[in-house]
Amino acid sequence: MKHTDSLPSLKKWTAIAGACIILLAAILACMLLYPQSSSGYESTSWAMGSYVQQTLYGTGAEEAASETASAVTELENLISWRVADSDMEKLNTAAGTEWLELDARTIRVLEEALSVAQASGGAYDPTILPVSALWNFDAEEPTLPEDSQIQELLPSIGYEFLRINTQDNTASLRNHGNGVDLGGVGKGAACDTALEIYEDAGLTGGVVAVGGSIGLYGSKPDGTPWRVAVRDPEGEATNGLGVLNLEACCVSTSGSYEKTFTQDGVTYHHLLDPKTGYPAETGLLSVTVVHENGAVSDALATACFVLGLEDSLPVLKEMGASAVFVDEAHHVTVAGELDFELTADGYTVSQEAL
Repeated sequence: MKHTDSLPSLKKWTAIAGACIILLAAILACMLLYPQSSSGYESTSWAMGSYVQQTLYGTGAEEAASETASAVTELENLISWRVADSDMEKLNTAAGTEWLELDARTIRVLEEALSVAQASGGAYDPTILPVSALWNFDAEEPTLPEDSQIQELLPSIGYEFLRINTQDNTASLRNHGNGVDLGGVGKGAACDTALEIYEDAGLTGGVVAVGGSIGLYGSKPDGTPWRVAVRDPEGEATNGLGVLNLEACCVSTSGSYEKTFTQDGVTYHHLLDPKTGYPAETGLLSVTVVHENGAVSDALATACFVLGLEDSLPVLKEMGASAVFVDEAHHVTVAGELDFELTADGYTVSQEAL
C-alpha cells in the first residue's frame, strides 16, 4: 500500500536537482532496506529539503506515517535557521543579548549537537553558521568565498558560545555574530522523532529515511536483519559499496560527493572543518555512522569525516557508535562490531576494534 503526501511543487524542483545525489542515495538505501511488500504501508512526503520515505508494519501504520510527516515538518520549522520565526532564527537574532525560552524539541536537538561537539573537540560544531552561510552550498551557483572573509568569521565559531539550560528549556549565544546551523544534525533528529511515533503507535517494525539518515524500528516481518546500503562514494548515486545488516538503530552518512561545486578546476564539498573554515581534507570519501540515536549518528558522521579515521576511533568509542570509513585509496575500514558485506569491486576492507 502506498501513500504520497506533500510532494514538492514545481517551484521546488530546482532545489531537488541541486540535492539529487543525496536523494538518490537515500532511495538506494531504501531499496535495500525493504523490498516492496503488500504487508507494509509506504509513505513519501517532503521536508528538510529531502524526501521523507517510510515503510511501516503493524496496526495503525497509516496514522503513524501521517503523524510522522507532520512532526518532521514541525521539527524543521523549529530548528532550521532559514525558516522565519523558527527557534533557530530567534536564537541567532538574539546572539549576544538574552537567554530565550525555546521549544523542548529544539533544546533536545541542541543538547545532542553539543554532546558530539564536545566529544569531537569541535570537529562537528553547530555554531558554524557564520562560515557555512558564507559558503552557501545550497545556492544554485555557489562560489568560493574570499579567504579574508573566512578568517574574519572564524573567531565567531565555537561550540562553547552556545549555552543551554535543560531545566527551563532556555538557550543563548554568547556574542553578537554567533550563529547556529543544525543542518548537520537535523535529518538524524527527524529520524528520532519518527521512531518515537512508531513506538507510541505500537508498530511492529518500520523504516524512515530522511536524506542521508535512516531510522530502523522494531523488526522486519520475516525476522531477518534490516539491510542498509552504503553508497560507493566514487560511483553513481545508485551504485552500492556494500550492505550493513542491522537491528533497530539509526544510520547516517556524510560524503564528499554531496553538495559540491567546482571553481578554477578545484572541487569543493560542504563538509567544512570548523577550525579552518574550508572543506575538510582527511583522505576520506565518506563515513557512515551507526548509533542508537539519529541526531548523534548524523553529527558524528560529520565529525568523523573532519577528524579522519585515526582521530575518530576514540570519539566513536566514547559515544558508543560504530562506523564504516571509505578512503581515497579505496580502502574500507569497519570500526566496531558491524556486519558489513562488501559488494563493490576495486575496494579492500579491514576491521578496526574500538
